[in-house]
Amino acid sequence: METKNLSKSFRDVSPDDDNSVRPGKFVIESPTLINLGFEWYIEGDANHDATVQVLYRKKGDAAWKHALPLLRIQNEQSIYAFPPTKVTDDWGDIPPYGATNNRIDYATPNLFAGSILDLECDTDYECKFLMSDPDGVKGEPQKVVTVRTRPEPKPYASGKAYHVYPRQHKGPKEQPAFVNLMAAYYIGWCVADWGNIAPPRVQPGDTILIHAGVYKEDWTAYGSDLNLKPMGEGAHFEGTYFLTQSGTPEKPIAIKAAGDGEVIFDGNGAFNLFNVMAGNYHYFEGLTIQNTDIAFWVGHKKLTGSSGLTVKKCRFANIGKGIHTDWSGSKNFYIADNVFIGRHNPYHLERWGDPEASNRLFPAGPFPVAPCLSEYAVKVAGSGHVICHNYVANFHDGIDHATYGVPDGYPAYGHPEAYPVEEVLKRGRMFVANDIYNNVITNVHDDFIEADGSMYNTRILRNFCINAGTHGLSSQIILGGPVYFIRNIVYHVPTATKHHADPTGIIYYHNTFVAKAFDANLDSSNYHFRNNLILAWLPSEPIFDATTYTNYTSSDYNGFCPEPAAPYAFSWNSPPFDVQKDYSKPRVQRHFKTLAEYSHATGQDKHSVLIDYDIFLNVKRPDLYNAIRICKAEELDFRLKPSCSAVDAGCFLPNVNDAFTGEAPDLGALEVGQPVPVYGPRP
Repeated sequence: METKNLSKSFRDVSPDDDNSVRPGKFVIESPTLINLGFEWYIEGDANHDATVQVLYRKKGDAAWKHALPLLRIQNEQSIYAFPPTKVTDDWGDIPPYGATNNRIDYATPNLFAGSILDLECDTDYECKFLMSDPDGVKGEPQKVVTVRTRPEPKPYASGKAYHVYPRQHKGPKEQPAFVNLMAAYYIGWCVADWGNIAPPRVQPGDTILIHAGVYKEDWTAYGSDLNLKPMGEGAHFEGTYFLTQSGTPEKPIAIKAAGDGEVIFDGNGAFNLFNVMAGNYHYFEGLTIQNTDIAFWVGHKKLTGSSGLTVKKCRFANIGKGIHTDWSGSKNFYIADNVFIGRHNPYHLERWGDPEASNRLFPAGPFPVAPCLSEYAVKVAGSGHVICHNYVANFHDGIDHATYGVPDGYPAYGHPEAYPVEEVLKRGRMFVANDIYNNVITNVHDDFIEADGSMYNTRILRNFCINAGTHGLSSQIILGGPVYFIRNIVYHVPTATKHHADPTGIIYYHNTFVAKAFDANLDSSNYHFRNNLILAWLPSEPIFDATTYTNYTSSDYNGFCPEPAAPYAFSWNSPPFDVQKDYSKPRVQRHFKTLAEYSHATGQDKHSVLIDYDIFLNVKRPDLYNAIRICKAEELDFRLKPSCSAVDAGCFLPNVNDAFTGEAPDLGALEVGQPVPVYGPRP
């Protein structure tokens, strides 16, 4: 058995390699409400031992606080081929699997990247970065910058107000009053071929107040505005509200419920109800949106899109997609405190794909397979997006980043040494600084959250995820990282994480996973586990089946509950331990029955412990013989019993568990003595 020798140097670093580090361009990413992201490009450090310490303080404070160090990113490779399985004749003219014109073959630049987490919104912070290297730093080793977090978007208080009332409204009306949204938004409205004549009435900072009632479009009533009894709500033949004016960050164009009762926009089966691809900084609040395939269409890859969308405290029902953009130029969305209800069966769990795929997992038979009627609640591309405190149920996926490919304007495929770092820094439309936190997601066919296609500083924090047919948290191609998965709860799903297409740069800290950690034999690079709880519930499934191209992937201070019937409990499949990384040769396969054997042979999880379901106040092993049952959040209490083995068993992680209450941080998502996070919509 191969045993890891921690004292050995990686053998692919020769004496001629440049092991000293040379600092280069420092990048401040788009701030979000509570997080800040940074990139620091470098040259050298071939032996991967440089570090960057991070400190921060609110401007005006005297004391500095420590944050997590920046993640070292060093030319790791991500490969994604479409389709991700062997091509058959059914695919027609698509090139064979692995063909160059049918895949992403990407290598990261040489840099550090990372975030400062959980700050106050609309606040200035001083941030200090200290680079060090045992082999020397050739250049300025320190950066100090001041960055302000974003404020929460709000309607502009001094703008004009326009009122919209339904046709059936009786009684007085506040003025100026209009018969539908389009009449208020534009100077005139018409459901006919001259409907595009009128310019927008609204200007940056204006608010349209929608009064209680049902606004149901009938786009078949051509010229209905000319009738004595007009029909429809002003949309064109498509049944879509095309909103083309732009606001600004300080003066958005607001469309919100007036506060006198429920406001329902009924799409009446329209493909797309609200189209804001041509207008920046729209703000929607307090609306019910139903009966449409795409509720908000905000951008489309390679075509067009917009930035600054806010959707707050809205309810979505009978929709195919809630909010969609895969335009790489979209920026700074705020999607918060909404309820998204898809069209999938709400009474039992279903899967997609091969109906026999889960036979080996579930003694009572596979999950039923159903068509995809609702693909996802939210999907975004771009940067600076915040998706928080939403409730999502009955979709294929919950909340996704778009699987896009190499971003527009980014250097061509290939190894980064093929082009100078200046080309890397022509930033184009990079997928950075996106936040998904404090959401409740339940009953999905596939994944709760997909970080797929992300580049740097995606923060997925404190989400409560139960009932999925396939995977929990997906990292199906990550172009560098870090993607932070911190303090998420994942329950009643076959696999907690999905590593496919060789993602690189993933951090799992303080999660509670009631599922095996990985799908077997899915490769990835540069990922790190600390302070997690991982509990098995499926028969014959290893609990921790790690496969990596990089020997600086790491895991420690976790709690494991293996499945006793599994052929092995742990694996650590990587290049030979004295090789830094290797993307061409097969990994060395290492399987272990016990935690002690695995830790001794690999050097990983030396401080990890074995746990069981009795550590929780009220969490039971999911019912293997009724696996399609929809578990309810109110049935579960993931708080730890104060005397259990997971308490005080973790390691200190600055800016993540500073407020731990005992002798050391607890394992898992919830710390004893600390309040449970607010999941889902806030009052």
